[in-house]
Amino acid sequence: MYNVVLKVLEEIEKHGFKAYVVGGYARDRYMDRKSSDIDICTNATPMDLKEIFKDAVKHKEQYGSVMIVVNNIIFEITTFRKEDKYLNYRVPSKVTYINSLEEDLKRRDFIMNTLCIDKNGQFIDLLGAKKDIDNKTIRTVGPAKIKLKEDVLRCLRAIRFSTILEFEIDNELKKYIKKYRIYLKKLSYYRKKEELDKIFSSTNKKRGIQLLIDLELTKALEIDALNSIVITSDAIGIWAQLSVEDKYIFTKNEKEQIKKIKELSKFKKIDNELLYKYGLYTSIIAAEINNQNTDNIKKNYMNLPIKTRNDIDINANEICELLNIKPSFKISEIYEILEKEILNLNLDNDKNKIKIFLKKNML
Repeated sequence: MYNVVLKVLEEIEKHGFKAYVVGGYARDRYMDRKSSDIDICTNATPMDLKEIFKDAVKHKEQYGSVMIVVNNIIFEITTFRKEDKYLNYRVPSKVTYINSLEEDLKRRDFIMNTLCIDKNGQFIDLLGAKKDIDNKTIRTVGPAKIKLKEDVLRCLRAIRFSTILEFEIDNELKKYIKKYRIYLKKLSYYRKKEELDKIFSSTNKKRGIQLLIDLELTKALEIDALNSIVITSDAIGIWAQLSVEDKYIFTKNEKEQIKKIKELSKFKKIDNELLYKYGLYTSIIAAEINNQNTDNIKKNYMNLPIKTRNDIDINANEICELLNIKPSFKISEIYEILEKEILNLNLDNDKNKIKIFLKKNML
C-alpha cells in the first residue's frame, strides 16, 4: 500500500503541484500502526485533479475534495484551503483555496494529525506533531476554545483518538470539551453515532466510556444510561442497553439485533431452545449483559443437535408422504414440534426415529 501512496503523490507532483499525505495515515505510519485512512492535501484544485486522474470523483465539492481509487485503495485528495467562519458549530461557511501547506495545516483539529509524508517518504512536521505523538498527547491546533466552537464534533473525535491510541487529552482541551458539551446537541445523530460506534467498538472501549462519563457528555449525548451499563464485546450490546433507538439512527439490521438482545437479556438462563432461536452472537451479548459465562454459551451452542431447521433429518415432502397430508401451514407446526423435541434431547435427529415419532404422535 505504501508504495502506491507514494506513487499517487509523485503523479500529482509530475504535473507541477505539491502533494502530501496528511493526518491519520501519516500519524499511524510514524507510530508503526496499520492504517487505511489515506488523505492527501495538495495545491492542485479539484479541476486540476480531474485532469490528472480521469476517474476522480468529486467527493465533497464544497470543500475542494475529490476521491480516487488506485489498486483498490481509496484516496481522498483535498486542495490546500482556508476556512471562514463556521456554521452550526460544524461546517465552514466558505473555503478559499490557498498555496501554503502550513496554513492548510493550521485549520486542522489536533496537532498530532498535522504530520505529513512527501513523495520521497519523508515526514514533514511543521507544527510539532512528532512531539505530541511521542508524548502521547492530544492538543488542538491553536486554542481549544476556538477549535471546539468551530466544530464541536472535535469533542468526540478527541475522545475517540484517546480511546484508540491510548493518548492523554490535554487539560485545556478537556476544559473546553466540558464547557462546550451542550453544543453536541446541535450535531446530527448520524455524526454522533459514527464517533460513538468507533469508541464502543474499540478494544479500549472501557477507557472511552469512562472519558465520556468523566467529561460529563452523557446528558448532552442523551445516553445517560451509559453510567450503569455492562460493557460488552460488541458495540450493539452497548447500544441495546442505552435504549436510544427513537433518537439515534440505526440500520434495519442493527435495530433487529438490538431488539433480540433486549428480548434475550430478560431470561436468567439461556437454554438450548433460546440458543437455537437467537443464535450464538445474540446469546453471547445477552450473557455478557447478565454476567453469565460466555464460554458455556459457546460450548452449548457447538453441542446443539441442530442449529437451523434445515438440519432436521426429514424434509417437508417426506413428512407429507408419511402423514398423507398436503403442503400447508401444518408442516411448519410439525417442524416446531420437532425442533422442541430434538433441542430438549427427547428425540434423536435421526430420520427413522423422527418417522416413528411422527407416526405415533401425528397420525
